[in-house]
Amino acid sequence: MSLKATTIAAISTPLAVGGIGVIRISGNQARQIASKVFAPVSSREICTVSGYTALYGRVFDQEGDIDDAVATVFISPRSYTGEDVVELSCHGGLYLVQRVLRAVLNAGAVLAEAGEFTKRAFLNGKLSLTQAEAVMDLISAQGEQAARSALSTRDGVLFRKIAGITKGLLEIAAHLSAWVDYPDEEIPEITDTEILTSLQSAKMQLAQLLSTFDVGRVIKEGVETAIVGRPNVGKSTLMNLLAGFQRSIVTDIPGTTRDIVEDTVNVGGAVLRLADTAGLRETDDVVESVGVELARKKLETAGLILAVFDSSEKLSQEDMRLIESMKNRPAIAIINKSDLERKIDADFIKQNISHTVYTSAQSGQGVDVLAKTITDVLGLFHFDSSSAIIANERQRCCAQRAKTSVDEALDALNSCFTFDAVNVCIDDAIAALLELTGERASEAVVNEVFSNFCVGK
Repeated sequence: MSLKATTIAAISTPLAVGGIGVIRISGNQARQIASKVFAPVSSREICTVSGYTALYGRVFDQEGDIDDAVATVFISPRSYTGEDVVELSCHGGLYLVQRVLRAVLNAGAVLAEAGEFTKRAFLNGKLSLTQAEAVMDLISAQGEQAARSALSTRDGVLFRKIAGITKGLLEIAAHLSAWVDYPDEEIPEITDTEILTSLQSAKMQLAQLLSTFDVGRVIKEGVETAIVGRPNVGKSTLMNLLAGFQRSIVTDIPGTTRDIVEDTVNVGGAVLRLADTAGLRETDDVVESVGVELARKKLETAGLILAVFDSSEKLSQEDMRLIESMKNRPAIAIINKSDLERKIDADFIKQNISHTVYTSAQSGQGVDVLAKTITDVLGLFHFDSSSAIIANERQRCCAQRAKTSVDEALDALNSCFTFDAVNVCIDDAIAALLELTGERASEAVVNEVFSNFCVGK
C-alpha cells in the first residue's frame, strides 16, 4: 500500500460549540499551506521553525482576518502521522472552524477521508493495525475499564503478544524450510518433540487470547441488559436508580410501563445498555399486550437479565415461568422491596438462579452489591485491563484462523506427515497473525478498518 502525495486537512474537534476548535493539516505541503492562511505576530515563520513549536497569530482567508489562533508545528517523522503536521487552534465556534478549514482547503489541502490521519500513521510505521484500532476504541470508550484496556492496546500490549507467538512459529518455519531446501548442508534436524512443544505453546497462547473476546466485547460495546418481572415489582424504580435520574415513569398502577424504555449506564465499570420492559402478565389491554410481547422478545435476546421479584409477595406462575426461562442464562435475581415483610420463597429462587441480590430500589439499599454481582456475572471482576485482549471481530477471525492452522499442523505432525506438510500449516498460521497486526494485511482490510473512524482522526 502506498501513501497519497496529497496534503490533507480536517476539523479534529467535535462539530459543536466549544472553547477551542482544531484544524489538522498533514502532508508534505502542510507547513507551506498553513503559512498561506496563518500570520504569526512574531517574525518567525511556520516554514522555518523547528518541530514541537507553537506560534501565536491570526488565521485569515481572502476576505480578511478570521480569528486569533495558535499554530502548532510538527515535523516529519516526529508527528502523529509521521508527516509534517500543522494544527491550527482557534475559538470553537462552528462558523469559525468551518471557515478556517475552507481557507486551508482553498490554499491547496484536500479534505481528509474518515480515519485518514491514523491510516497515514499506520502506513508510515507509527502504529500497528491493532494500535490504530485502539485509537478509535479510546475515543468511543464509555467506561473506565474500556478506556484503560484501549490505552493498553494503543501502547502495544496486543501487538507484542501476537509478535511473540509469531516469532516462535517463524523460528520453526525457518528451520524446517532450511532443512528441507538445503539437504546437503549440515543443518541440524529439528526433532518432532521440539516442533510439538512450540506448536502446543502457540496453541495455548492463542486459545487464551481467543477466550478474552467475549469480555473484550462487553468492555468495549457494553451488554444488552433487560430488566424484567411482573408489574409493580420495582423494575422502573430500579431503572431510575441505575440511570441516576427519572428515566421511567413510576406509579402504583400495574402496567404503567407499556413500551421499552432504554438507556446506557455504567455500573461497577460495566457498560449496560438497559431496557426497562413492560410487566410480564396476561392482559386484555391491547396496548399493554404489545408491550408484554416486546418484553418477552427482549428477554430472549438479552446478554444479561436482571429479573426483579417482589419480596413482599409469594411467587406467582408468571414468576415461575420467568425463573425457568432464565436457567443457563447470564442472569441475576433481584429480590426487591426487601425492607417489607418477606413472603417470597427466596430459597427456590436461589436453587434455580445462581446469583441473587436483595435490594430496596426505592431507598437504594443493595445497589452496591448488585453492581459487584453484575461484574461477577459478566466476568469482569478479575479482568486485567493491562492484559492483551481481542477487541473486535476482525482480530478474532485472524486469531481463530491462526489457531486452526496450528491445530492442523499438530494433526499433521501426529499423523507422521512430512515436515513440508507441517510447514504449510505453520505458514498459514503466521500469515493470519501478520494480518492481525497489519504487517501483511490487504489494502481492502486496511481500508475497512479505517472506514469506521471519524473524519479528523
